[in-house]
Amino acid sequence: MLDPVAQRYADALFSLAKKSGVLEEVRRDVARLAEEVSQPGAGAYLFDARVSVGERRKRLDPILSGLHQMTRNFVGLVFDKRRESLLSHLGEAFHRRVLDERGAAEGLVRSARPLGAAEVERLANSIGSKLGKTLTLDNQVDPDLLAGVRVIVGSRMIDHSLSGRLNGLKKRMLDAPLPSLAEG
Repeated sequence: MLDPVAQRYADALFSLAKKSGVLEEVRRDVARLAEEVSQPGAGAYLFDARVSVGERRKRLDPILSGLHQMTRNFVGLVFDKRRESLLSHLGEAFHRRVLDERGAAEGLVRSARPLGAAEVERLANSIGSKLGKTLTLDNQVDPDLLAGVRVIVGSRMIDHSLSGRLNGLKKRMLDAPLPSLAEG
């Protein structure tokens, strides 16, 4: 689940970058920053409260030097507000906002066996039309599934697996009213 604070900050940066006409530059910067922050060891200095804010900022300067001024200002604001931990989620939050702007979404289709590209595309088109978005799906084999698929897009799951259908049937049967016995 995505951090709601990171999403709010990403939304604010997105809106400002779009309004200023530098959305593509800031998008590239955020992707680069997300990659740098996710490197092993980055958390050792960037998110460690035992390291002074000044030292963390100083170590981040080489990364920021090649970025757009708006991105650098944003990172400065994040540090000023003592919210530097949200930098670990900023890349994903900003990417989701960009997809939202395009009317697109990304998701995952879990299946018992690898699906062909045409099958994945048919699923993406079918589910995407129901969601009102252009959908891109990645396929992941799930050995726990016996048959069918489970599609996850954002916080939604569409379960068309055998176990999902059996659980649905069980629930409907348990919820069904029993006929009353006629008293004689």
